[in-house]
Amino acid sequence: MKAFVVQKYGKDGVRAAEVPEPRVGDRDVLVRVSAASINPLDKMVRNGEFKQLLKYKPPFVLGHDVAGVVTRVGSAVRGLEVGDEVYARPRDLRIGGFAEYIAIDMDDVAPKPVSLTPQEAAAVPLVALAAWQVLVDQAHVKPGQKVLVHAGAGGLGSTVIQLAKHLGATVATTASAHSEKLVRSLGADIVVDYKTEDFSKVLSGYDLVLDAVGGANLEKSLTVLKPGGLAVSVVGPPDAGFARQLGAPSFLGLVMNVLSRKIRKQAKALGVRYQFFFMQANGSQLLELGALYDSGKLRPVIDSTFPFDQTLEAMAYVEQGRTKAGKVVVSMTPDSN
Repeated sequence: MKAFVVQKYGKDGVRAAEVPEPRVGDRDVLVRVSAASINPLDKMVRNGEFKQLLKYKPPFVLGHDVAGVVTRVGSAVRGLEVGDEVYARPRDLRIGGFAEYIAIDMDDVAPKPVSLTPQEAAAVPLVALAAWQVLVDQAHVKPGQKVLVHAGAGGLGSTVIQLAKHLGATVATTASAHSEKLVRSLGADIVVDYKTEDFSKVLSGYDLVLDAVGGANLEKSLTVLKPGGLAVSVVGPPDAGFARQLGAPSFLGLVMNVLSRKIRKQAKALGVRYQFFFMQANGSQLLELGALYDSGKLRPVIDSTFPFDQTLEAMAYVEQGRTKAGKVVVSMTPDSN
């Protein structure tokens, strides 16, 4: 089958290649890929940024989001059948959405939301799971709380805005002026133009900040939290919780704590908290999220769609910052626009 493979770590390490179809284990479903989508995590894994914790061994197929059709099921699989339309964020060390076929553990798979096309569904899993796990599992967002989402027009930000609003929060976001109409349509109550305004000067008393920018932006985010508030970053620095989540040796947890010492110290001085976040595959959560998409509570935001054979161009498009809003999708359907 054709796939896009990381042959070596680094910016130029991905190549189109012919590889064997995946082996299907007892708990696996083999999925014929209809569409996949590009995530910043693809670049980070390609570049080897997590190679001490996520021990991928090149060559391996890249791609963290997938929608497709089940073509084979393992002997222990229940509740999924050949012909089912599904979507998934395959678990770490078993990614591979940039391929014609992928074998996925049944616990990571859910039925594709009926209301979404395969291309729309492929844009959903990673960002929807991340939004759910931050807002529901980690921050326990309640009605009436205040949530700040940075980069609200992005794939993750646009999803977090919608889910936070569904949970009853008052939502602020940073975005450019040309994205204001979009983020307000998704549910943002307050929009700060990051090009002309300093969000830390106009916002205060927030229960949660979700940061996908890092650096000085993360440090300023601490100052808009109320006492006891939580800043969550998806871009780091990582902390010991990340190492525990991946089952890494304890010494790596100590290393992670050293990397995040500065921001954790700043948070403590302000009476607030900092946590790094790294999402996990979860088919049962995708099932719940699918119901929210089918009910109209959530909707995918797609910037553009590339044909599968232009997956490298799609990755470059995202890396070059050309995305205006939402996700970039690669589709197996030749006539996708």
